[in-house]
Amino acid sequence: MSRVAIVGSCITRDVWRFRGDTVTDPRPDILYVSRSSLPSLFATPLTGFRPARLPAALRPQPHRALVADLCKTALASLVAFRPTHLIFDFIDERFDLLSARGTLVTHSWELEASGYLTQPALCGARPVPRLSAACERLWLDAAGELAAFIRATPLTEARLILHSARWAERRRLATGRDAPLEGVEILPGQAADLRAHNALLTRYEAAFAELMPPMARVEAPGQRLADDAHQWGVSPFHYVRDYYGEIWGQLAGLGIGARVAA
Repeated sequence: MSRVAIVGSCITRDVWRFRGDTVTDPRPDILYVSRSSLPSLFATPLTGFRPARLPAALRPQPHRALVADLCKTALASLVAFRPTHLIFDFIDERFDLLSARGTLVTHSWELEASGYLTQPALCGARPVPRLSAACERLWLDAAGELAAFIRATPLTEARLILHSARWAERRRLATGRDAPLEGVEILPGQAADLRAHNALLTRYEAAFAELMPPMARVEAPGQRLADDAHQWGVSPFHYVRDYYGEIWGQLAGLGIGARVAA
């Protein structure tokens, strides 16, 4: 079968869940790299960081993703996995970065919940706001590094796919009616400018397409509607079921789910 690596967020990972697959973690046919911004992906490991066995607030997979972001192990895992398909989506590129001890890490909810911010390795970390010009420059530089990395490693053999997504501006209520999506937060108490983040995603995707080797593109703009009944709760990137069905159909057309010749 195809072997799929995802560098992105739950919008891609949940395509498998919403098509009815039994989701085990980890899966032998899927490698999921999440909660890691491109600048963090290419930064050096955080000096002095010591992971706990499993913080009480986190499930195993989110904790593994967090530790990978801090220890910078994702790139080696991607190469070792030898995917037939490599999918990118940038919905997790909403978190601020933290500059600490000469490196960068992603300031995700998981990092907040883990308790790791109290470790000496992260004390005094300086924020790099996601919507700042400095963060955008760091991201564009890292996108260029990623393109060079893919060309120089076995990842060049994978089918590259950009899953183009945006934050939903409307939600599907339990009554079946649609309504504006309001009160969006990135972290608790941290309000988000939905339109500014969507504009940033547009710039990211355009720059990425110019830098990378040829990529296929999947998208379902007509189905980008937040779902109040979503398993993970209402969010601008927890879409209605039809969204995942449309994306799966496009991915299947690119050979995902098909058998690979030995």
